[in-house]
Amino acid sequence: MAEREVEGLVALLGVKNAAAACDAFRKLQDMSRASSCVYPHFDEFFELLEDRNSLVRNRAIGLIAANARWDEQGVLEAKLPLLLNHLTDEKPITARQCVQTMPEIALVRPALRGAILNALDSADFSAYRDSMRPLLQKDAMQAASEIRAMD
Repeated sequence: MAEREVEGLVALLGVKNAAAACDAFRKLQDMSRASSCVYPHFDEFFELLEDRNSLVRNRAIGLIAANARWDEQGVLEAKLPLLLNHLTDEKPITARQCVQTMPEIALVRPALRGAILNALDSADFSAYRDSMRPLLQKDAMQAASEIRAMD
């Protein structure tokens, strides 16, 4: 796929039109899993982690996970704390998205497993409503279990 087309899709990630943004996300995620053509925008995905809109943050988390396999420069290692902050994002759905992507990242970046496990094990979900707290705790235990099984 041409870089110009990738740039166009990346630009759509934060638009108000949810259908267009979701479609762009899915295309970029599929492309990221197939080749490194989206990786040049890796830093932009970390910038999107700070977006006010939780749906944009969700997309950024998914694209960081999908592109982690192509990160030979160590960008993810350097910026891992920014990502791990979203294990306890203000929005529980975003926190769940982040927790659930941790095994995907740990699989392709074994050197980060320890830091990811520490973050999962120490994540404090007490600020979430009673309806979401157990789901987040279960997700975190499941993710940690999957990562521990990789060793």
